[in-house]
Amino acid sequence: MAHLVSVLAGRPVWLVAADGRRWRSGIVKAPVAGPVMVRATNLDGDGQEEAEIHGGPDMAVLAYSADHYARWREEIGLPGLDVGGFGENLAVSGQDERTVCVGDVYAVGDAVLQVTKPRGPCSKIARRWERPDLVRLVERSGRHGWYLRVLREGRVEAGQEVRLEDRPRPGWTVRRTADVYAERRRRPDLAAELLAVPELAAGTRRDLELALARSAAG
Repeated sequence: MAHLVSVLAGRPVWLVAADGRRWRSGIVKAPVAGPVMVRATNLDGDGQEEAEIHGGPDMAVLAYSADHYARWREEIGLPGLDVGGFGENLAVSGQDERTVCVGDVYAVGDAVLQVTKPRGPCSKIARRWERPDLVRLVERSGRHGWYLRVLREGRVEAGQEVRLEDRPRPGWTVRRTADVYAERRRRPDLAAELLAVPELAAGTRRDLELALARSAAG
């Protein structure tokens, strides 16, 4: 059974790298006590620096498996890497990329959410933790996280159950979707299968269409 370990939100802030350079990002999220309203494009109190990349209706909420963090700390030696470390809004136990599917509909508190795509590991993860190899490690491990759209706005709170309401695409786990997307230029047959998933985020669909058009053009 999946549960909501933490609800996290944060506005974009200025950060300072080890070399003294300043950069701005919304990747720093803090746990929110009590109920939080989930709206069509984000949570109350949350924001993104580059909304065209990380926000919008198809990427309103970012979820990440809280169960991954112990393994990350062991593998890369970052004791401070814990829930919220990858900029997620919902840290969830009992779920991961091999058990969650694109198209899944989940009820959490008063809200109803649908999985739309794997999270593409952002370079700002590596920058935040000062590990240039972290994006590559995320891609290799498949511990991406996943985005959700909001089918029904509502309040969510840490400790609540994450209940599966519908699974229309059981063959398209988040992990398989990420793998096929990464191979979209080399495996147009699989890219076409993924493109046929109607619940997939619009931006991902455009990328697949472009890859298929290029493949058809030779």
